[in-house]
Amino acid sequence: MGYEENCPFCNPDKDKDQNIVFENESCYYLQHNKHQDVLEGSGVIVPKNHHAEVFELTEKEWNDTYELLQKAKKYLNEEFSPDGYTLGWNVGEVSNQFIFHCHLHVIPRYNDEPLAGKGVRYWLKQPENKRRIRT
Repeated sequence: MGYEENCPFCNPDKDKDQNIVFENESCYYLQHNKHQDVLEGSGVIVPKNHHAEVFELTEKEWNDTYELLQKAKKYLNEEFSPDGYTLGWNVGEVSNQFIFHCHLHVIPRYNDEPLAGKGVRYWLKQPENKRRIRT
């Protein structure tokens, strides 16, 4: 817990392309200008204290995450009018976590996107993702 000098989420103001859209006592809702071309309006909710995993969040941080998620939904609905959302946490390298400061992805989804209708489980259920049992 605490602060890491080289962590982009511990230092959100050091990246000129990262915007603090809003914050509360223990969390930020961030959007990054260079990631906006992925799906319009995408952002993350990040605790201000450095935690590598979501399992380390305090009850206060969970409650503040919930509060910002509600604000993010209202903001995104007004600014981008999405048709749905994909929300998610990655924990560990095997799940594609590469910034080891926990963060909740808030991804607006749109009916006209090429992968509309495909959510988190779609990728996990692909045949090429099946584990091979070792003997």
